[in-house]
Amino acid sequence: MSKLIKPDNYKTLLDPRQTEQGIKLIKDFFQLNISTELKLRRVTAPLFVLKGLGINDDLNGVERPVSFPIKDLNDAKAEVVHSLAKWKRLSLADLHTEQGHGIYTDMNAIRADEELDNLHSLYVDQWDWEAVISKEQRTIDFLEKTVNRIYAAIIRTEYLACEAYPALKPFLPEKITFVHTEDLLKMYPNNTPKEREDLICKKYGAVFLIGIGGKLANGEKHDGRAPDYDDWSTIAENGKAGLNGDILIWYPILNRSFELSSMGIRVDRDALLRQLAIEGKEERKELYFHKKLLNNELPLSIGGGIGQSRLCMVLLHKAHIGEIQASIWPEEMRAECAKLGMPLI
Repeated sequence: MSKLIKPDNYKTLLDPRQTEQGIKLIKDFFQLNISTELKLRRVTAPLFVLKGLGINDDLNGVERPVSFPIKDLNDAKAEVVHSLAKWKRLSLADLHTEQGHGIYTDMNAIRADEELDNLHSLYVDQWDWEAVISKEQRTIDFLEKTVNRIYAAIIRTEYLACEAYPALKPFLPEKITFVHTEDLLKMYPNNTPKEREDLICKKYGAVFLIGIGGKLANGEKHDGRAPDYDDWSTIAENGKAGLNGDILIWYPILNRSFELSSMGIRVDRDALLRQLAIEGKEERKELYFHKKLLNNELPLSIGGGIGQSRLCMVLLHKAHIGEIQASIWPEEMRAECAKLGMPLI
């Protein structure tokens, strides 16, 4: 409850029926836009994968996956996915996806260790996407061009939502600003990473924060990233490390920065070996996914995840993600949210 943000004088602008209709409108329109922008084909994805193959996403490396035994496989353990970062790359290879094209899917996950608040739920739903790229496209310039295309789809979807429901007024800036975590540290050296995100997002409205996962000049990470999907250690053409980042916006309803997407150019063979060594995870080289990557059996790719409930929450001007999706919340949080005019589904 201590993490619950309580906005002053909050009033939902849409009733429950309009909210449900708006969720469908946004999801249908956005996925059509993002698939055409990035040339993505829809695929079916798993809810769980076998433990021990190195396929599940490790996120920050501390979250425990939900797991269960499979009776017909001699009680072999399955894990509910955290995301599909590595599974998608295997699928690109299996589908013989050509360069310049990719896949997207509905990813549903359970993150039992999540600290529950206005933005974080036990239930995670996002559009996971991945596209095949060339060696020459493993650059900051290509990353930024891809971000601009995704952000353009977000802006178009905001316009549609506001046209459908006139009570909603657009607030996102037309353009997204690119900032590297090293530069952000220089700008705000006495602030925490989260405080730096708030400051830069309030200044620009929408920011793509580049270079998340490696240590900065102060010896600390801006935030954690697993060593085996995003490339956060390659020195880019700007002389700074990192070919990945987060799409962040300033969300006035909660008066804070708000992450909509985590994405990046994925590790090649050299970056995987380097990052496994940096993180002391070199034993992963023997896992199924990692062996295929080290044997050059997987295509070079770029990919990420875009929060479905989060995007709907922002574009429908909601104060709690529980107004968008059905999940489990502490009873005291439900009661408090009801008092504040944000009843949870």
